[in-house]
Amino acid sequence: MTKTKAATDGPIEFEPEFVTGLTEIFEERIVFNRVLGLKITSLRPEGVAARIDMKHDLIGHFAYQRLHGGVISASLDAMAGLAVMAAIGARHMDETPLQRLHRFAKLGTIDLRIDYLRPAISSHFELAAEVLRLGSRVATVRMEFRDAQAQLLSTGSAAYIVS
Repeated sequence: MTKTKAATDGPIEFEPEFVTGLTEIFEERIVFNRVLGLKITSLRPEGVAARIDMKHDLIGHFAYQRLHGGVISASLDAMAGLAVMAAIGARHMDETPLQRLHRFAKLGTIDLRIDYLRPAISSHFELAAEVLRLGSRVATVRMEFRDAQAQLLSTGSAAYIVS
């Protein structure tokens, strides 16, 4: 998991400026995330969560109104990137929020694996990601994609370059 403060200091809490800045980058500046409709629901050093509401533009199988697999893959990739950003932000709490937000320029996907377990048919979807290891050059992440009833539909794992 991500590096945290000493046990006596308690868990790391992000400043409102960092949360607002990272949310703006993720939901607004990354235009494809806006197309997908990704909305952050939790942003913590130990993991992140988001939601996608089903909409007609995301359908992959018209007869079943099933979500396109590419939407699942792209959204899990985005979530993993967000989890890495949060972990990097937590690692560098000695810097200002703006300095930490500038650290994400070199972040990129090295490897991505998605396992599709069930058809994605739901009114909305819940996504989560957690960093398993944050090294000096590479981060490893695990992701989940669930329906409105919290049924696991897809899982993912990924590696990201962080330097």
